[in-house]
Amino acid sequence: MNVQSPSSHPRILVCDDLSEVGLDVLRQEGFEVLRRAGLSADELLALVPEVDALLVRSRTRVTDELLAASSRLRLVGRAGYTLDTIDIEAATRSGVVVMHSSLGNEISAAEFAIGLLFSLARRIPQADASMRAGRWDKRRHRGVELTGKTLGVIGMGAVGRNVVQRALALQMHVVVHDPGVPASDVAALGARSVTWDEVLRTSDFISLHVSASERTRGLIGDAAFEQMKDRVRIVNCSRGSVIDEGALVRAIRSGKVAGAALDIWDEEPPVGNPLISMAEVVATPHLVAATFEAQINVAVTLAEQVRDFFLHGSCEGVVNPEVLDAAAEPGAPASALVAAEAGNG
Repeated sequence: MNVQSPSSHPRILVCDDLSEVGLDVLRQEGFEVLRRAGLSADELLALVPEVDALLVRSRTRVTDELLAASSRLRLVGRAGYTLDTIDIEAATRSGVVVMHSSLGNEISAAEFAIGLLFSLARRIPQADASMRAGRWDKRRHRGVELTGKTLGVIGMGAVGRNVVQRALALQMHVVVHDPGVPASDVAALGARSVTWDEVLRTSDFISLHVSASERTRGLIGDAAFEQMKDRVRIVNCSRGSVIDEGALVRAIRSGKVAGAALDIWDEEPPVGNPLISMAEVVATPHLVAATFEAQINVAVTLAEQVRDFFLHGSCEGVVNPEVLDAAAEPGAPASALVAAEAGNG
């Protein structure tokens, strides 16, 4: 890993739209910030050998080829939580640290999930489209109440936790499935920790809040739908790969699923996806963190992490700390040892 002294001024390439409020955090420390949102893959490939760090959102793909193009690159930072556009294994092989701002958009994401719950329950988007088309389909858009219904929350990280709190305030019964969260933590919020089978079997609504991985790909598929209540409604604000979209089409057509609200898609944009044209589906274009507040928060959080990494060797938000461990081998420069010790803390 190419390690420079804490006194040098790193050159940071910003590949996607990040709030100036966050970038000012870096500029105030003397970092050189190159704002180049909208670069083509070829333009990025040509520029990456000249920078110490890349800051990205979901548009830019950080590939093995890109990482191999520079021996100077030390860090890739993702403003947001998900990392499926970054080849983390390739970064690790190249000695490049990958970090993300895991906090900052959890309120926006949770509020959006609750908004989709209301949209599903009361068919608000469908009623709006009907009115704009000149129709008065009052009976056709009869909905259901959320009060007293059971919401199953699958995954209780920062977003899931906020969804639980808001759903309880709506007087919903909330059950949670997350093997990584102690039942006592769930109970402290006023919800109940349940097994996988129970969350599927008892929920009137299901809200997904899990990360993308090989383990979670297709997590909600034919077998899961088979176990669910008839006329269940699904909200997905996590990752598109978590739902088998073909299975969801079949479950809607069979009547097992009464409706689905999808903000995240397996392929984005979801061109030709049959779910888009289904009347039972509320479809949005990855808006889960699209608020002014969230964009500022994730940019500031990431900028502070990047600043502290270069100046102090902090590894807050780093997802491949083994890179820092490798840099701390005998004979490594002192700044690398500081970073590695931070990673082992």
